[in-house]
Amino acid sequence: MKTLHLLGFDFGASSGRAMLGTFDGEKLELSELHRFSNDPVMLGGRFVWDVPRLFFEMKAALLKAARAGIEIDAIGIDTWGVDYGLLDKNGALLGIPTHYRDARTDGIMDKAFEVMPKEAIFEETGLAFIQFNTLYQLYTQKLQGDPTLPAAEHMLMMPDLLAYFLTGEIATEYTIASTSQMIDPHTRDWAWKVIDAFGLPRRIFTKIQPAGTVRGTLLKSIADEVGMAQVPVIAVGSHDTASAVAAVPAREGSHFAYISSGTWSLFGAEIAEPLSSVEVMNANYTNEGGINGTTRLLKNIMGLWIIQECKREWDRRADAVDFAGLVKLAEQAPAFKAVIDVDDPRFMAPGDMPARIQAYCREKGQPVPEGRGEISRVIYESLALKYRWAIERLEAMLNEKIDVLHIVGGGSKNEMLNRMTASAIRRPVVAGPGEGTVIGNLLVQAMALGAVENLPELRRVVAASFENATFQPEGDPAAWDAAYARLLALMG
Repeated sequence: MKTLHLLGFDFGASSGRAMLGTFDGEKLELSELHRFSNDPVMLGGRFVWDVPRLFFEMKAALLKAARAGIEIDAIGIDTWGVDYGLLDKNGALLGIPTHYRDARTDGIMDKAFEVMPKEAIFEETGLAFIQFNTLYQLYTQKLQGDPTLPAAEHMLMMPDLLAYFLTGEIATEYTIASTSQMIDPHTRDWAWKVIDAFGLPRRIFTKIQPAGTVRGTLLKSIADEVGMAQVPVIAVGSHDTASAVAAVPAREGSHFAYISSGTWSLFGAEIAEPLSSVEVMNANYTNEGGINGTTRLLKNIMGLWIIQECKREWDRRADAVDFAGLVKLAEQAPAFKAVIDVDDPRFMAPGDMPARIQAYCREKGQPVPEGRGEISRVIYESLALKYRWAIERLEAMLNEKIDVLHIVGGGSKNEMLNRMTASAIRRPVVAGPGEGTVIGNLLVQAMALGAVENLPELRRVVAASFENATFQPEGDPAAWDAAYARLLALMG
């Protein structure tokens, strides 16, 4: 087959990059074409995404590819979930898309449950309850009388908005829509009963397309500007976690769980049909869309956000230490000095995270960790223990034993956390690939072009193309059990 040159845009909460994938039909090779920071800003009292600059960086990447003489065969975009932009009747962006960590949705869920009970929302959507889900952001706009909502003709999730800027085509890809809490996971269409209950305008919800749909081609004006052909733009697994899970190098038929590890730890399993039981709702697991008609039954765990915020604070007040340095300090610190529930709401917002961790431990009657090493070790051990909690509940929901945990994404490179996780869950941990999200993005493009047949074949390509590492349980199981009991007590 013809060697394909695929361009994947991968947007995270703090950075973005354009990665070039070269696929010869058997193996995928990656090279970084362009990297840039993603810097949300506080503007007019609102925490927002700098979307014009992000689009500028996308065009800069296209220009680099053209100047290098690379003939791109397709383009795909993935981003974080839940956030969106509104377009008016002329296709113009109304306002600047708000960041999911903005405080505007504080307390909104209690008001939402007065409109539609929690159980009814879950029955219709199968989605976990987080205050920044798209449903609650839109409902907040309505309650606040935000004039952009009644003026809107279309709502586009972030990757669809960026694809619209490239192509002029308006549509919504399924995996990203499934993060909104406004999708029926059984019909794979909008959950109209929920949308109507909250009085949201039906007109703004666009046609749903499955991952792997060719959305359109690069607009002629943009193609001419960057010196490139009007190449196809493909709606990949546009939610970054959907792309990352597609790149899990699991053997077909194996009973595996996964973590897409980064700012968030997205912990779950891939299932054929959504689960909407009370047990799933009470554990705050969620049913999100996957590739090839699969469902991602998963839980959002706070992930590396806490250590990232600690590092930001430490760097501000003292000599900077990189993450590898923090791991070394953590390895030298005493084990199990304290335990935190990483999903406690106090750890959600930006700010002085070390002080919050110390206050939490003091409040819970635990020894207070001091210094970068002790605090970092508490974070990493507590993450591993929360993964144990998550895998035990996942097994109960699925009524099956999970044999192995795959970790993909940037967090898979943290060997200490991988060792801790294997010891906490008492199962092998397979770490890698670290670039899982963009690999899934690129190979779904290849699938749309007919070069990859289905999801199992996609995973065989991943396994053939990238190395991974396996970590076995080690250390004293009784010590991990005692620490886990402390976590369960904290969680009540």
